[in-house]
Amino acid sequence: MTDVTIAHDDLRPLMFSVAYRMLGSVSEAEDVVQDAFLRMHRASESGTVADNPEAYATTVTTRLAIDALGSARLRRERYVGSWLPEPLLAVDDDPARHVEESETLSTAFLVVLETLSPVERAVFLLREVFGYGYDEIAAVVEKSEANCRQLMARARKHIDERRPRFEPSHERRDELARTFFAALNDGDVGALERLLAEDVVFHGDGGGKTAAVRQPLVGALQVARFLANLGRTGVAMGLLLEPVAVNGQPGLRVSGDDGVLGVLSLTIADDGRIAGVHNQINPDKLHHLGPVGDLNAHLAAERD
Repeated sequence: MTDVTIAHDDLRPLMFSVAYRMLGSVSEAEDVVQDAFLRMHRASESGTVADNPEAYATTVTTRLAIDALGSARLRRERYVGSWLPEPLLAVDDDPARHVEESETLSTAFLVVLETLSPVERAVFLLREVFGYGYDEIAAVVEKSEANCRQLMARARKHIDERRPRFEPSHERRDELARTFFAALNDGDVGALERLLAEDVVFHGDGGGKTAAVRQPLVGALQVARFLANLGRTGVAMGLLLEPVAVNGQPGLRVSGDDGVLGVLSLTIADDGRIAGVHNQINPDKLHHLGPVGDLNAHLAAERD
């Protein structure tokens, strides 16, 4: 019999990595992982897990995530404004939420994955990220190998058409981020515009809970003006803008004296300019980061 309790610490990072990439939600991923461990514990009593605990853990987690994503997609169809994933920060104390330097964990990439069906998403991730063979993937998603190859080809074509391209040099990326954050803090429209790609897109996720742009903003000048206003407002309110790695990419954690208010992340294009800005200010998606402040109250106080 496999001792699932002993294997918990070893398997949980893998299981969370699968579930989070599938769902884009820390809370939902943790629920899936917990449910998966309960099922593994029951299965271990019959010896089912003994041969390959890692493969069994991946299978159970993926199947539960497919089911959870099916329900989540219905909720997201009714979502107010842009949907963005719950951010993972490099400062997170939970080792299972280890933030990898991986394109497939970035906010921009997770948004692209939202365009796939749950099974397509599972097949793509198992093949592209976790390196599973088609025979193994077929067993996990309960499809034929031929069907999995078709799903993968369709998913890859869909992803490649939308896949964000990142600046390969970490040094250049970090330098650009520092310059951007300084311009944001200064509210400097001109400096911000020079750092943005002409077709840059800004997404804000307030989930109907806080004031956020309902539709994406497109274009360097429009986005620069909006960001400069955000920067000036943040300074006026005395907010703390702390540079952090967000899903492995440059970002900021914005906090007030009552807790975290938002997390902003950047997508750096391969031409060395900023192609995307994602601003997560939905309080429901920030609780895993600690105490969450009341952004609406801060904005109301600033207006007064």
